Amino acid sequence: MTLWMVRSSGGTLADDFVEKGVVALGGEPIGSLKNFSNKQEILEALRRERPHYKPGTLQSAASQWIRFRDELSRGDRVVTYDSSRRVYHVGTITSGYQNRPGTIADFQHYREVDWAGLIERDDLSTRARNSLGSTLTLFRLPDDVAEEILALLSGEPASGDRKSVVESEGEDEEEDEDALLEGYRDRAMEIVKDRINRLGPREMEHLVAGVLRSMGYKTRVSRQGSDLGIDVLASPDGFGFESPRIIVEVKHRSGTAIGSKDIRNLVGGRHASDKGLFVSTGGFTKDARYEADRANIPLMLWDLDDLVQALVENYENADQKTRTLIPLTRLFWPV
Repeated sequence: MTLWMVRSSGGTLADDFVEKGVVALGGEPIGSLKNFSNKQEILEALRRERPHYKPGTLQSAASQWIRFRDELSRGDRVVTYDSSRRVYHVGTITSGYQNRPGTIADFQHYREVDWAGLIERDDLSTRARNSLGSTLTLFRLPDDVAEEILALLSGEPASGDRKSVVESEGEDEEEDEDALLEGYRDRAMEIVKDRINRLGPREMEHLVAGVLRSMGYKTRVSRQGSDLGIDVLASPDGFGFESPRIIVEVKHRSGTAIGSKDIRNLVGGRHASDKGLFVSTGGFTKDARYEADRANIPLMLWDLDDLVQALVENYENADQKTRTLIPLTRLFWPV
């Protein structure tokens, strides 16, 4: 059984992969990989194109490109991560290597995929989640992790006692310090998201309020029960008398994306001077984002990635109540 992970810019373009029925790698504009006989020729082309890049960065790119071209095969299974919804899309590769610049952002190296379904990150065992956190854009998953993912896809429960260790990445997967740091950052952010996702709905409302306080607002969290679409009210004075008055709705539904109807419900009947913030740990559909863009009040959408980013950026200003919900510590890295 062969199951590959192909990341999409940190998981931000997974919807595009699924919508267009592909997995893809981006990188420098050196044309089709079919024009190169081996990895060394690709590496030399990259050096000519980007002479200022570090050797480790170029080695990593060349290794992943040649692997994407030569090792992936029709019939192999593939998984990609949607970081905003915390789900893994799983499919089957149905084509050979293709060069199609401009199909998605700056991606140019493609394989077609028949996407079969998705699984939630929280349903995976801890070891499986860790093995999926490799710093590489492309890698083959260990057989036991592949079995767990495909079992979940078919509706079977995950086994938490399977030993999951990512296969040796080898010398060809060498990365420089910058790439390693970025990988560690990504893993740390995923762990923070895991912690946040374990909060209850009420705790999530207080976390969002705490983040807004760390950004300089005063907040009021609605009492439990009917809130008329307002979970948190943020404003300079804390009462909503002074502008901006920010109406906040918080939906804590892992793996369940908010649709356009929920957006219309939030903005309906608001004052023209109101501002809106919709926080969804399950992400948003494209229709929801379109509805937010055309809303009659300024409206910001935060998925789990956005919430974590805001929390980390403003953590030094967070009060003790917020820090108790999600305890974090600073990590230093040599420059």
